[in-house]
Amino acid sequence: MGSRSKIKIFAYIAGFLDGDGSLMMQIKNRPDTKTGLRFMLTICFYQDHRHDEILYWIRKKLGIGYIFKRNDGITELRINGYKQIKKILNNLLPFIRIKKIQSKSILRASNLLSKKSWMNLTRSDKKRLLEYLLIVQKENYQSPKKKTEKELKIILGLTP
Repeated sequence: MGSRSKIKIFAYIAGFLDGDGSLMMQIKNRPDTKTGLRFMLTICFYQDHRHDEILYWIRKKLGIGYIFKRNDGITELRINGYKQIKKILNNLLPFIRIKKIQSKSILRASNLLSKKSWMNLTRSDKKRLLEYLLIVQKENYQSPKKKTEKELKIILGLTP
């Protein structure tokens, strides 16, 4: 595949993400780890079941992700993993328009998290991750499930 062809594909996928996708940054409880926590970065694409072939095409072009058919008639393509998110966003970022702020914050988080394990994060690293998480939360749709800044600081051990 030529570079011009790759550019067109990345531009199309970026436009799809802007319209029918989401970028998420979450802190998940993980009792199987020493800290009990895990940062999770996700790129998700959504489509009605009747037109979900496009999600299979995107997964094939990106070479990663898993497809999930929800009970509400929506199919999702989910992509996780710091290094994978970093690679994908680096390719899509020049073409993203609507979700540019979230993309940059998640890219910064993936840069940090792909270099250091949770155990090796400094207080300063955790503060930066909190900042990125709050930016993504602010730019995404509001949900009553979202944790407040105060709650997140307690979870991350950033309280005095």
